[in-house]
Amino acid sequence: MINHDSPRFITVDDFSVGQRLDNYLIKQLKGVPKSRIYRIIRKGEVRVNKGRKKADYKLNSEDVVRIPPIRTSSAKDIKPSEDLLALLNSSILYEDKGLVVINKRHGMAVHGGSGVSIGIIEALKSQYKEPIELVHRLDRATSGCLILAKKRSVLKSLHEQLVNHELEKRYTALVKDTWSKKKHTIDAPIYQNSRYSVIDSKGKESLSHFHPIKNFQLGDFSASLVEVLIETGRTHQIRVHAQYAKHPVAQDNKYGDSLFDQFMKKKGLNRLFLHAKTITFTNPMTKEIQKVTAPLPNDLEEFLNKL
Repeated sequence: MINHDSPRFITVDDFSVGQRLDNYLIKQLKGVPKSRIYRIIRKGEVRVNKGRKKADYKLNSEDVVRIPPIRTSSAKDIKPSEDLLALLNSSILYEDKGLVVINKRHGMAVHGGSGVSIGIIEALKSQYKEPIELVHRLDRATSGCLILAKKRSVLKSLHEQLVNHELEKRYTALVKDTWSKKKHTIDAPIYQNSRYSVIDSKGKESLSHFHPIKNFQLGDFSASLVEVLIETGRTHQIRVHAQYAKHPVAQDNKYGDSLFDQFMKKKGLNRLFLHAKTITFTNPMTKEIQKVTAPLPNDLEEFLNKL
């Protein structure tokens, strides 16, 4: 634990503009129970520009927040390796003052936890002077376009575009069996339990459009290369919808077909064949339509050429 003996005065940065005071304090005071945070706000121990504020007060640029002496969890300094930072820097597809889009490598976690001490977001936070936050997530096993916002206004705008289906995400996947050459829309609600996502009427609306590109006949098995456009962003959405359509994604260790995956492994595929190919959105900084493309990774390209 870190014991702050005297009050701290923090000037609100761009990224925290518009954030509620209680949520801001929850981030600043890691490990402090929420009940305690609400209590210090109520008692007036927290001040904004020397005045009392309620928990739902929305922070403004250059507000000065007084945080009283309080014990917080010691956040260990997580220092990413130089190799990881070099890899992330070489993976940048687009960057401006408000956001950055990187081409996430397969196997990289977007954030720490579940046995991973440091993810992409922690590594980038250590490198950027200004705050940076994930706009959306990608499964650890999925590669491709990942957006991070460097301003709260950009984060908010992109989240609104996600909710209104104005941010378009297209993926490339290789799935089991021949998929007939027409568009297939899977409209099936997804419910997330502790470990898996499942099709369930009590789940959230989930919509995916599958467009077959090319079919492969491989002896006892066949496979289809498909483009997937998703209108919602549920956890494991494409993988669950593909399984539901009886066309599981190749090398999917959660929702896949074990015999098909064994066959694909013998052919040389050692990872989930799912790649976030393009992302299209209205750039909040330029107000123009922005399209960013992540080329198919070499290992997947070479595997397709073998087929």
